[in-house]
Amino acid sequence: MQEKEHMEKDEIYSKVLRAGSRTYFFDVRATKANDYYLTITESKKLTDGGEVFYKKHKIYLYKEDFNAFKDLLDEITQFIINEKGEEVISERHDPNFNKGSFTSSEGTSQSIDFNDL
Repeated sequence: MQEKEHMEKDEIYSKVLRAGSRTYFFDVRATKANDYYLTITESKKLTDGGEVFYKKHKIYLYKEDFNAFKDLLDEITQFIINEKGEEVISERHDPNFNKGSFTSSEGTSQSIDFNDL
């Protein structure tokens, strides 16, 4: 209980991004030295036999890594948009999507079974 109170007290600023079954929490927290860092939490709502639960993943990002993280995030997201555009392509959004195949950079279609990996 004391740890929970301590964590809430250290939360300085927060923003929430809701994205379908996922929610992203961006929280600014304070270190013991009263410096700030960022936590990014992905919370995904799942069900198992009618029981609802949340699976969470968390990233801790400190100030000394902000510029490199931001630069790589910008580079990677731009790569994805340049290669695939902004339109979402997935089984959920396209009933004709073939989740067992992909097109390589050479333009040939290949099948892959992730259970074999």
